[in-house]
Amino acid sequence: MLPQRVARLRRLALIGLTGALAVAMSACASERGSGGGADQTFVFGAAGAPKNFDPIFNDDGESFRPARQMFDTLVTYKPGTTELVGDLATAWTPSADGKAWTFTLRQGVKFHDGTPFNAAAVCFNFDRWYNMKGAAAQSQMIYYGDVFEGFAKNEGDATGSPVYKSCEAKDDFTAVINLNKAKGAFPDAFGLTSLSISSPDALKKYDADNVTQSGDSFTYPAYANEHPTGTGPYKFESYDKTNKTITLVRNDDYWGEKAKTAKLIFKIIEDENARKQELAAGTIDGYDFPSPADYNSLKDAGNQVLIRPAFNILYLGINQKNNPKLQDVRVRKAIEYAINKDQLAKNKLPSGAYAQTQFLPNNVPGYTDSVEKHSYDPNQAKQLLQQAGASDLTVNFYVPTEVTRPYMPNPVDIGGAIADDLKAVGIKVNIVQEPWNGGYKDDVQKAGKQDLHLLGWTGDYADAGNFVGTFFGRQKAEFGFDNAQIFSALSNADAQVTPDAKKSAYEQASVLISQYVPAVPLTSSPPAIVVKNNIHNLIPTPLTDERFYTVTKG
Repeated sequence: MLPQRVARLRRLALIGLTGALAVAMSACASERGSGGGADQTFVFGAAGAPKNFDPIFNDDGESFRPARQMFDTLVTYKPGTTELVGDLATAWTPSADGKAWTFTLRQGVKFHDGTPFNAAAVCFNFDRWYNMKGAAAQSQMIYYGDVFEGFAKNEGDATGSPVYKSCEAKDDFTAVINLNKAKGAFPDAFGLTSLSISSPDALKKYDADNVTQSGDSFTYPAYANEHPTGTGPYKFESYDKTNKTITLVRNDDYWGEKAKTAKLIFKIIEDENARKQELAAGTIDGYDFPSPADYNSLKDAGNQVLIRPAFNILYLGINQKNNPKLQDVRVRKAIEYAINKDQLAKNKLPSGAYAQTQFLPNNVPGYTDSVEKHSYDPNQAKQLLQQAGASDLTVNFYVPTEVTRPYMPNPVDIGGAIADDLKAVGIKVNIVQEPWNGGYKDDVQKAGKQDLHLLGWTGDYADAGNFVGTFFGRQKAEFGFDNAQIFSALSNADAQVTPDAKKSAYEQASVLISQYVPAVPLTSSPPAIVVKNNIHNLIPTPLTDERFYTVTKG
């Protein structure tokens, strides 16, 4: 249970969703009991291939999905909600100044290689992340870089003053994380999948930090590709790249409730129609992010379509680096005025999707009606382009393929609709399509080759900084701008630890962002997950971080 002082400091969480979301089960990580499981196999259709299986080096849902089944974090989120509960830690307490967090650790836990989980293992992991350098550090900038802001030795894109200071193992089951400054993202951020705890022995044995870089591409070592070793309810067995299947097996030594299925297989099926066909054929038991147009037919065929609450943002990124005309705020506003967000939400996204005016879902503290709004107005878009001398604007618009994300079920269709709106106000659009894990993310987020691009975000926890701070908290190749006022406003908001102060500070930051238009917020939408009628005890979550150890068949 959380100490009272932590409860007072913790941000407002989105709770009360479990009843509407749970299919048949209501256990949380801190209340897991013992269990067994039939010798069954649950086969899930994955929308894309994972980058690898080392959580610290990943930043996308298809990589995190198998990792979440194999690894645990210090804290986690109650199934079906964003409410914080214990995982590898049973209690956590901040110091008076917020610069130290003391964790009481769960006893009797073993890693998949049989080595013990303890405070020394926690400190080994935190020190590992902090001391990374070279390609290894550059490869973990999205999550670790955003939360901890810097490394022991900053290189490349890492330029900030590190939040992390040190870790102390007070005894076998007490770990203290020391920080250089208080950060409002904690304790919730300790539950990020990226901050999963790995076996120190396995990390050393399989050379986990030996990441190499060639251009914008990274090559990962044996630990990440063949030997991920956590404490979770499933263990890694194999990744057959030829047949595109990832096989996990039940961890019979798991500290909590044992997985109900002996095997968990992720079958990678990039095409959404192919996933639907395989579900109908019975070769998979479920898949994520079905097309909204298919909801009724899937139900009519005897499947369960489980709807999550909207907890995401789809945006049109604007990179100011390559095209000088995009550095003019009038041009960026014109682009937003040109897009019919209401029609986009209605025609291309699930029922319940809504047009966005800012980079926060409307259920996260910090969302405000005071932002500057640029609602659909093609005439206003044309006027601004003319005033800026950009009536002949040409943009390279990058759109991902071979991916389905919670915020964009069909990126090619969504990109096409946006391109049509831009063309209607006189903007020439060159669409560049690239596979999600085959160049798109590297070209957009690391190399910044694009003028415009489609991306989005599903919140990891109920904190505004996890959205706007992740997007605009520092200079990034994805957007190519430098705005000290926005960076300062977000840094100030992230330093607030009381809910009211944090809410007010993020509202002010949201207004600044809306006036500057570093990107265009498009929509928020409630994604679904579909499973056959004989699948039980799957709890859909607003964080899209479902754990499959509870799933039964029959």
